[in-house]
Amino acid sequence: MPADQTEAPQSPPLPSQPYRSTTLGSRKPTRFTFAPEARDRKAIATALGLLDLPKMYVKGEILPVGRHDYTVKAELTASVVQSCIISLVPVTTQLRDQIERRYIRDYQEPEADEMEILADDDSEPLPEVIDVAAIAIEALTLALPLYPRAPGAALGEAVFADPGVEPLKDVELKPFAGLAALAEKLKGGGQDGA
Repeated sequence: MPADQTEAPQSPPLPSQPYRSTTLGSRKPTRFTFAPEARDRKAIATALGLLDLPKMYVKGEILPVGRHDYTVKAELTASVVQSCIISLVPVTTQLRDQIERRYIRDYQEPEADEMEILADDDSEPLPEVIDVAAIAIEALTLALPLYPRAPGAALGEAVFADPGVEPLKDVELKPFAGLAALAEKLKGGGQDGA
């Protein structure tokens, strides 16, 4: 390799826990547990931009539906550490979420005009391999708080104006903000020149 080219550090591979759909039972559920070890939790944390993933545990089953279709039902519990969106201090959140995925062997993609009617339908084509680790990581991603905030962290009010002009404050821009001042004025009997 030439001296001017350096390899970018590669992220560790995400864990996998596959079940071949052709080997799943057609009468009894296939029970599973996905509890990644520290190395795998670190890989997941890196992939999701977390500071840490101290705990992740998924317990569930792949249930046969009819002769060829399957439903994955599981419960996710996790402890995640993210940066506060205001102060950047670590924020730990305990998560608990239900997971459900439906896989149909003879899945038909809905037509464009059927898409609105089937908006609540979460069916997917049955893959050759159902990877419960990938399902768990996707569920964790969807369950993460979008704006983690440390206790007591608050945004200050930014006030901007040209020199010599009194700046507007947030409270003055809200509808009906002037009603409070008017109510106070009326309580005083309207004595300022009325």
